[in-house]
Amino acid sequence: MKWPSLLGRFTKQLGIDLGTSNTLVFVKGKGIVVNESSVVAVNRRNGQVIAVGEEARAMIGKTPPHILVTRPLQRGIIADFEVTEKMLRYFFEKVHDDNSLALPRPKVVICVPLDVTEVERKAVGDAAMSAGAREVLVVEEPIAAAIGAGLPISDPVGNMVVNIGGGSTEIAVISLNGIVTAKSISIAGDELNKNITQYARDVFNLLLGERIAEEIKIAVGSAVDLAEKMETSMRGRDLLSGLPREIMVNDAQIREALGRSIKAIVEHIKAILEMTPPELVADIYQRGIILTGGGALLRGIDTAISRGTGLPVRVAEDPFTAVVRGTGILLDHDALLEDVAFPATDQLTRM
Repeated sequence: MKWPSLLGRFTKQLGIDLGTSNTLVFVKGKGIVVNESSVVAVNRRNGQVIAVGEEARAMIGKTPPHILVTRPLQRGIIADFEVTEKMLRYFFEKVHDDNSLALPRPKVVICVPLDVTEVERKAVGDAAMSAGAREVLVVEEPIAAAIGAGLPISDPVGNMVVNIGGGSTEIAVISLNGIVTAKSISIAGDELNKNITQYARDVFNLLLGERIAEEIKIAVGSAVDLAEKMETSMRGRDLLSGLPREIMVNDAQIREALGRSIKAIVEHIKAILEMTPPELVADIYQRGIILTGGGALLRGIDTAISRGTGLPVRVAEDPFTAVVRGTGILLDHDALLEDVAFPATDQLTRM
């Protein structure tokens, strides 16, 4: 038996959804073991990492000047290499919560957005290698999302997946293990939060924090009219008095805030359909569009897209974890992984 093959028997195999808002890690044989925010808190004075993940996210907007809370990824692309490396190292250490640190470094399958350049893809691989990976393969997010949603991407049929993440929405038509037509746009979960923040400023003269806007979106956000009216509190700083203020808002007001972005997503989906070969469009008309990603959890987003396109639309089971579950499936299917993945960087077998 070759030495690398022997290493492969004992090496942990990880699938990673390295997202703008959240990072999820799948361990072969265990399932999803990490689901945390892609946020890092750094001490500016000495460069040390104070907190990572949910602990760091809880610090957003609450830190003294010498502590920087940052998201090292923008639209799924590395914006701060050093911080991303430290974040990945932290997550790797969480995975190795047993005595397996003595074993070889993990093999990693990691997802990248559709429109990454070769340099950006290499940065992802380099960050994972520096954080402790032995080998890194990258897979485009829509491919992993489609696999996680149970779509037969290897068949000669059209599979349309819309992956609504935190930093970007990726729209792709997939057939025979490849992407036929696709588009990545920056209108996604973070943009919806900004819509709510801007609405609060324009309508109520209220300055909201990022976390409050997200909580409001989760509490009462919707893309279509709801059967029952919903309300929640909106707390922020009054722009006129400078003092704290709380008001009640309902689902109709938040739907108005989100309306333009939802419409834009629908228009981009229609644009991709117009570019798709007619045979595949016929398949999609019959099979429908599958929604994945955390943004797919917005109430009525499937109905809004269906009304706009005239096609059946369904939300994947547990859409938030579809991408990372797709990487987990790939770890169990070597032939499929070899067909859809490619090396992130020059690989060196490490021990």
